[in-house]
Amino acid sequence: MCWAGRMMLGTFSILLVLVHAAAACDFGPFPYRATGIVCRMTKPAALLLNKETAQVIQAAFRNAKFPNITGERSMRLLGRVAYGLTNIQVNDLSIERSQVELKEDNAIHIAIKNVTALFKGTLTYGYAGAWFLQLFHSVDFEIESSIDLQLSIKLTCQKDQVVPDASGCYLTFHKLTLHLQGDKQPGWLKQLFTDFISFTLKLVLKREVCKEINAVSQMLTSFVLDLAADFVRDKDIIVDISLASDPVIKASYIESHHKGLVLYRNNSSVLSDSVFSPSLLTESRMLYFWFSEHSLSSLASAAFLDGQLVLNFTGEKLQELFEMEDTEVQRKAVQMVFQGTSYNDSVAKVWSLTQPQISPQPEGTVVRSLVAVEVSILPAGEEPLVALYMEKEITVTIQATYEEKKLILQPVDSSIEIKVFKCTADPSGDPSIQRFLQNMILVAGIPEVTSSIGSALTSLMNSKRLDLFDIINPEIITRKGYVIVQLDFGFPSHLLLHFLEKSW
Repeated sequence: MCWAGRMMLGTFSILLVLVHAAAACDFGPFPYRATGIVCRMTKPAALLLNKETAQVIQAAFRNAKFPNITGERSMRLLGRVAYGLTNIQVNDLSIERSQVELKEDNAIHIAIKNVTALFKGTLTYGYAGAWFLQLFHSVDFEIESSIDLQLSIKLTCQKDQVVPDASGCYLTFHKLTLHLQGDKQPGWLKQLFTDFISFTLKLVLKREVCKEINAVSQMLTSFVLDLAADFVRDKDIIVDISLASDPVIKASYIESHHKGLVLYRNNSSVLSDSVFSPSLLTESRMLYFWFSEHSLSSLASAAFLDGQLVLNFTGEKLQELFEMEDTEVQRKAVQMVFQGTSYNDSVAKVWSLTQPQISPQPEGTVVRSLVAVEVSILPAGEEPLVALYMEKEITVTIQATYEEKKLILQPVDSSIEIKVFKCTADPSGDPSIQRFLQNMILVAGIPEVTSSIGSALTSLMNSKRLDLFDIINPEIITRKGYVIVQLDFGFPSHLLLHFLEKSW
């Protein structure tokens, strides 16, 4: 279930991957029927992510490339006066506060209050007097500013993927004060050029800052989409996370619906009868993932076809399995199977003969499969000898938890039925040996296999950088036909800033 769960301009960059405007995409009259994965993010998550807005906005301001500003004006007595502002840079940027709102018009509204910034650069000016007197001067300048920033990010859908439009960007200037050569006192030159350039400067700042914010939103959306796509990819196994339905956008949450189809070597699963309904999810946690039974079963089938459902045990692990109890039957079974060979010179192989059937139920996720067990001894310098071979139908109910950044799979109910039993040292098949082996598989074998699978999945998810996120009190809830993962989280903002620094 965690295969498909592999997960800004501060707040909105991560939100962008979750929602889209439906105008450019047609999902038909029954879009939920094709929904395999759903993600819901509630208002508390948006508020948390909004705390990261300041750092990314600061990065956008610092990275904005301000063009030279030039202009001229005719003055009485002075004649034509021309000026130019060059080498404009931003220093000492700070943000007082920001607020975010989710609107039902498919937009995210962010209000950033009192952005104070100090712009520095060089002012060059010259004028030709009435008597052909020409003077040219260059002085350093500072501009103190206080700005409110309003962002309305529209979300569009192109080729079933989200594309942000942050052109709804508005700057309101509360203060724009020009200082020349560090002189903070008013003078005729300062008053003259403040009148000349203030209007033009406001237009340039708005254009360049908003252009950079739009570029950052595009960049971060691509980053989040690429991160999500990589998260649900394992070699030849790919999960299609393209959009399957229009979003649900409320004041308290946003929700996106994804196809969740599994692609394996150009073969794709088909889903047309999803049981998803928005009422299946609540609003008490920050983040929800809903997975259909179809998506989970398709993942298990792809893993089977890819040859991943194979485990080998040797040495201490093999000894733990066969010596779980000290009885005469156990000692007899060990002697019969291993024929005096060391555990280190033996190997037990466990693999699935058929595609596992996954069925989420209220008591847990039920897994059914025909499984083979083969124990081979490895005599020095000789070919391996198969000492034991079994085929058995296994049904196991698994409850999953995620603790301390580890996925834990715990079997709570198991049953097996041996279909084939072959023991080289006991061709007749001792019933007591079969009962011991069956009990060993139930008591120790199945927990060991599920533990190994849980560890493998944990390693896979951590290779996708899941361990960098703070996942708080996650709950994995199983119901008939689907699984819900709900959690609170802390977002590692350094990932975004590191990405921006590399991109710039």
